[in-house]
Amino acid sequence: MARHSVIAIAASLLLLPASVFAAGYGAAGCGLGSIVIGSKPGVEQIFAATTNGTSGSQTFGITSGTSNCGDHGLVNMSKEREVFAQENYTSLVKEMAQGKGENLYTLASLYQCPAESHQEFGAMVQQKFDHLVANDRTTSAELLTQLENQLTHHPKLAKSCNIKLSALN
Repeated sequence: MARHSVIAIAASLLLLPASVFAAGYGAAGCGLGSIVIGSKPGVEQIFAATTNGTSGSQTFGITSGTSNCGDHGLVNMSKEREVFAQENYTSLVKEMAQGKGENLYTLASLYQCPAESHQEFGAMVQQKFDHLVANDRTTSAELLTQLENQLTHHPKLAKSCNIKLSALN
């Protein structure tokens, strides 16, 4: 029985990355739980994880760079946009051609465009579609590069959206 306990403890230590402790929070990760509970090892991390999960502070903290989720090599908005565009590329391109759609408005939100400008965002990408998607081999990264160029030069969206926002800044 004791042998199984030693194996279980050793396995759990191998699964827990050392970078967690270097980041200043415990196994529960960043979020409100890491602020309230801290990095104390043990049962306290269960309470920290529960606090993070029930308050939604971890998701928000990772996205915004708050709640102890700052500059620790976590997600930045640019990477989040890249992953979103890559995972939703086909439907995103279809919605861009139509100038509206859930994925398109989610992308607008990832550029920190306020909800009231999502229709303008949709109209702009529909109008500039041939620039954004040059051919059937256009990658999601190329699409985002062209989109950021168009957003930067758009008179209204350049002011209302935050094109280069990073959660780690």
